[in-house]
Amino acid sequence: MAIPVISPVVLARSAAHAALDAGFAKDDRLGIPFAIAVRDGGGSLIAQVRGVGAALASIGTRDVKTIAAVHFAQPIKGLQGAATSDQALFGLGTRDAAHAFVVGGIPITGATGAGSPEQDHEAAAANLAAIS
Repeated sequence: MAIPVISPVVLARSAAHAALDAGFAKDDRLGIPFAIAVRDGGGSLIAQVRGVGAALASIGTRDVKTIAAVHFAQPIKGLQGAATSDQALFGLGTRDAAHAFVVGGIPITGATGAGSPEQDHEAAAANLAAIS
């Protein structure tokens, strides 16, 4: 009997691991330790790894960035402007920290490193490219 598809995006474990591998390859090229998460279309965590040297705090940041990217179905890079003090999403990420509007989250995958937000975005894009 086939298992019914519940999530709008179902990822095989092999795809999630390919995304992690791609992210850590980018990590090696940039020379920055990352924490990487891969989520399905409903925001459920499929795979996660904190690279050697990545800060423990990067785990929480990575998680809220990836959840926000999945919930809003777009890279966080495009949402930052909407989270400023005079915009619609202001305060959404501060009440319970369920969402973070910091560059580096892309729907399905995200990365948080010790570098710039742009480098986090590059790593997340490498993760996504591996499963697209």
